[in-house]
Amino acid sequence: MLLTEDAMLPPRAPDPAFRRDIIEGLSRHPKATPPIWFYDRRGSELFEAITDLPEYYPTRTETALLERHGPDFAAAVGAGRAVVEFGAGSSRKTPHLLRAVDPAAYVPIDISGDFLRAASAELASAFPGLPVLPVVGDFNGPLTLPAAIDGLPRLGFFPGSTIGNMEPDAAVDLLRAMHRLLGEGSMLLIGMDRIKDRDRLIAAYDDAAGVTAAFNLNLIRRINRELEGDLPLDGFVHRAVWNDDKARIEMHLEAVRPLHFHVAGQCFRMERGETIHTESSHKYGARDERLLLRAGGWEPLREWSDGDGLFSLILAGT
Repeated sequence: MLLTEDAMLPPRAPDPAFRRDIIEGLSRHPKATPPIWFYDRRGSELFEAITDLPEYYPTRTETALLERHGPDFAAAVGAGRAVVEFGAGSSRKTPHLLRAVDPAAYVPIDISGDFLRAASAELASAFPGLPVLPVVGDFNGPLTLPAAIDGLPRLGFFPGSTIGNMEPDAAVDLLRAMHRLLGEGSMLLIGMDRIKDRDRLIAAYDDAAGVTAAFNLNLIRRINRELEGDLPLDGFVHRAVWNDDKARIEMHLEAVRPLHFHVAGQCFRMERGETIHTESSHKYGARDERLLLRAGGWEPLREWSDGDGLFSLILAGT
């Protein structure tokens, strides 16, 4: 059953945080914008399309782990917890976990309100009797969980290696915030992408069909639509590069010619070859992931990886 609250409805006016982050990001040298702003409705749809691409191994690898290890999750987590999913998106992987752990409630959190409510309604239909309590919000900021789960033990769910989109210090801060939000006695099941062959990583973020390029360029469309921008769509191309020093894939929007444009009444210029750094995706080794979790206040308890060592699911506790 899907339960909503009026306070969870998304604002109709452009998000002031979106305006602030884009103006600040375009004013930097080098330019960079937070990846959370990819996810308007169209961006969310494009990301779901990315997860089905043959080059994009993380989703199918993580999904296979969730399907295969359901009994292990049930034994380690136990029944009756409230599952709180951070950055739920379409919740495509979530049914595998919900079937395994028999939760008392499910709380999906996502910044894209329309997309979240549609996915929540579909999931509520698939799990009649399970309270589904969507919360529209940015999990990087202050959140309040629904009163309906007060007193319930909690399992945080953070799949997709979304933690890799953050700089390590920000990732630690987020893990600590999750610890505070979920409370003592809580658990966290988190997906982390492993360091692997450079060519395989590049292909996953620069697919042959151009879906990831469209996802990246959709940010330009959103800026133009919501912030009165006049950025030329044909003035940018998608770039994905591997930064070996920082063990991360970087996505950039590169200017193909000198550009002069406006956003929210402010003027910006870019030289040919200059980029807007729109996303990083950090990859972790086995020691790195455990160190990151412990720095964030979580103790690793169990880990499941595929046979090729591409991706890991880690269960941690407080």
